[in-house]
Amino acid sequence: MCRSFSDRPVPPEALDRALSLATRAPSAGNTQGWAFLVLEGAETEKFWRHTAQPSWLENPDHPGLLRAPAIVVPLASRASYVERYSEPDKARAGEGRVGEWQVPYWLVDTGFATMLFLLGLRQEGLGASFFALHRPASAFLEELGVPAGWEPLGAIALGWPAPDDKAGSSASRPRKQLSEVVHRGCWHAP
Repeated sequence: MCRSFSDRPVPPEALDRALSLATRAPSAGNTQGWAFLVLEGAETEKFWRHTAQPSWLENPDHPGLLRAPAIVVPLASRASYVERYSEPDKARAGEGRVGEWQVPYWLVDTGFATMLFLLGLRQEGLGASFFALHRPASAFLEELGVPAGWEPLGAIALGWPAPDDKAGSSASRPRKQLSEVVHRGCWHAP
């Protein structure tokens, strides 16, 4: 994850290619209950004003993140899945009880699309940082005309990495070995 960006604009065609890749994500019932709110240039100020704590914005450790020339907010729609699983070819699977599903596929599918978007940005040579929203986004979403029912998964700051970008403290943690995360036939302690 990139934490410091140059203020160089992102070419629209590069952003569009990464967004197009995101739309190829797998989706339960091919519902595709995701959307991406894209803010560029001066529009990003609205995002920070609504979603970040003032004390965080004043912290001198974050100026490189605040320079990101674009922010994308992945949004998920539960209602899209309720509607899709009420259609004749899916009604039996959904049985009108989408809210009782063990897995909220609207969040999973939007997560899949978000991961493909992040990979697409990397393919374009861009840096990105996915992070949680630390304040309720309802006023922000309303100001930007997002219809009710769309839930943000977080946000992605993106752009060209600045020369001063450095890995966060978590990057020093070693990756787990395959034998620690793969259990064949039954669960085995590493």
